[in-house]
Amino acid sequence: MDGKINRFEWMHKNMHGHNLSASVDYLWFNIGSVDSFEHNLEIAHQEMGLNSTHKVPVYYSSESDGTLIFSVLPTLLVVGFLLFSTRHGPLAGGLGGSLRGSSFSMSESKAKVIKNNTGLSFKDVAGYEEAKLEIMEFVNCLKNSRQYQDLGAKIPKGAVLAGPPGTGKTLLAKATAGEANVPFITVNGSEFQEMFVGVGPARIRDMFTMARKNAPCILFIDEIDAVGRKRGAGNCGDQSEHENTLNQLLVEMDGFNCSTNVVVFAGTNRADILDPALMRPGRFDRHIYLGRPDLNGRASIFQVHLRPLKLDSSIDLEALARKLAALTPGFTGADIANVCNEAALIAARHLSRHISTKHFEQAVERTIRGLEKKSLILQLPERITVAYHEAGHAVVGWFLEHADPLLKVSIVPRGKGLGYKWYLPKEEYLFTQEQLFDRMCMMLGGRVAEQVFFHRITTGALDDLRKVTQSAYAQVVEFGMNEALGPVSFGMCKQGDIVFEKPFGEPTAQLIDHEVRLLIDAAFQRTLQLVIDKKEMVEKVAKHLLEKEILDKTDMMELLGPRPFKEKSS
Repeated sequence: MDGKINRFEWMHKNMHGHNLSASVDYLWFNIGSVDSFEHNLEIAHQEMGLNSTHKVPVYYSSESDGTLIFSVLPTLLVVGFLLFSTRHGPLAGGLGGSLRGSSFSMSESKAKVIKNNTGLSFKDVAGYEEAKLEIMEFVNCLKNSRQYQDLGAKIPKGAVLAGPPGTGKTLLAKATAGEANVPFITVNGSEFQEMFVGVGPARIRDMFTMARKNAPCILFIDEIDAVGRKRGAGNCGDQSEHENTLNQLLVEMDGFNCSTNVVVFAGTNRADILDPALMRPGRFDRHIYLGRPDLNGRASIFQVHLRPLKLDSSIDLEALARKLAALTPGFTGADIANVCNEAALIAARHLSRHISTKHFEQAVERTIRGLEKKSLILQLPERITVAYHEAGHAVVGWFLEHADPLLKVSIVPRGKGLGYKWYLPKEEYLFTQEQLFDRMCMMLGGRVAEQVFFHRITTGALDDLRKVTQSAYAQVVEFGMNEALGPVSFGMCKQGDIVFEKPFGEPTAQLIDHEVRLLIDAAFQRTLQLVIDKKEMVEKVAKHLLEKEILDKTDMMELLGPRPFKEKSS
């Protein structure tokens, strides 16, 4: 019997074989063929000389072994695949046909259209006045395109907004659409990458068709590096599909004319890996870099994010914004928004009715240094070591001219560290050898203090030593600040995370290692001499840290006196 396993039941009667109500034994086993089994059973009856009344009774039952299911499963899979292909558009280069009218079509763009006003304008974007001036030209082109065309000017087709994460690239694109009062179409670059061949180019075509229907409008492609990477860069796997998608994007941008009134914005953190054909004039005509805001830019951004908050009545919003901007060098717009939100959370956590200046300071410290680890209890020897370590940093930096001003030093564990020092870096973009050398000495202050006071060293200086080594190699290899090596830079041997073959020979490599060693040794000896000269001050600061746990700038001035150098305002 096909697809079945037959089970044989043997009922053995009692010795007399006449009383069916007597004890009965059953024997169950599986058989393959019923005919073969009955033939063999008949032969056994004949050999045993049993007549028809004493033959062994047989009962059959059938059970499925799953063979039927396994035989039908491939057919079900094929039918399901065909149903899926007919509902989701062209697969594998057109398999299943193209149902463009279906809302589930895989070839349709995932772009989102905001036809009404985005609710943002340039007044909501702070800290990037130069970028707003440059991008204002697109607004004028969308509002008064005829004015430019009458003069024979071609409307710019697009702009690349590049910069670190959190600098407001998407916000600026939305604000441009809101300022021009045109529809805003947004899509992510990764949405063009699918496992099916031909889907990426089809979505590109559909997206630009959508943009032309909504013209004048702004089309924003976020993270365009997902689809616009350089061709032939050695990528494997879906390289062909990636290039087809990029080629379609290039063709569509070439297809725009002066009367299309569609402006394409693209956002990326990696403008260096974009294909040159995408970046040439006629496609992305403008390259706008949004870097980290300066002091004035951060103050403007703080004012934008402080307005919706319920501040204490005694707080001057502009003064608070300037103060917080000075405390947050290197912060982006997203970081600043996080600080303001963190301050509101801290105030709510303490059941405060208003947000005070103290809450903002705690929020900045929480953002920079991490959450305070109150559950981490150090043993007394470790606590003493951390106190002298942080005191060494503080005192060495206090008596170095080019070191950053100290705001706070603490032995309360935060984040990954067991203690921390909080400096206020000045707004500088160029650094001299003297400045870099003083910073190396300041970073070595903790390790040197451990060696001077305890005649042993610990693992607490790991991060400091890493920064010192990186700074020393940068001065010798990249900045050309070494007399023996000369004014050369080998920084081009590394691109991103890929380190290529060194552009120098083994003798130069040995010279670089030797000069780095001399530079670090010189910084260590200078720091050692400074700690020995100020040993009493280091001990005084360490003892106060053990007592109070946290010392601010006022406490340091009481313990060490004013700094012997004039501090530059940030």
